[in-house]
Amino acid sequence: MNKKETGHIYEDKAADYLEEKGFIVLERNFRCRQGEIDIVGLHENCLVFVEVKYRKNVSAGAPEEAVGIAKQAKICMVSDYYRIIHPQCEGRQIRYDVVAICGEQITWYRNAFPYHRKGGGSASW
Repeated sequence: MNKKETGHIYEDKAADYLEEKGFIVLERNFRCRQGEIDIVGLHENCLVFVEVKYRKNVSAGAPEEAVGIAKQAKICMVSDYYRIIHPQCEGRQIRYDVVAICGEQITWYRNAFPYHRKGGGSASW
């Protein structure tokens, strides 16, 4: 199994997990020129953009540590585009979440990081 296939398997697991917790998945693997967002959905009246990270174990670091500032800025930029082409989202509160999967352990970080552009901001685990 290659890295892309593995990623899709764990994105499926993350989406199922979120839905069990009351999350409504609107879209999976939203892509544009700026990048990709793994899961877009609604939760607690927020439009939520979710990054999914998987690690077999922590030998290469915890999965959530892979969502650094540059990745956060890219997600924010892609979310801007998503909201432009989906005007029905206007006025909704926005949230950025991370689902970290290590082995079979799933951890959902709600409001994992604030909105920011390249060059600024910080993670808030």
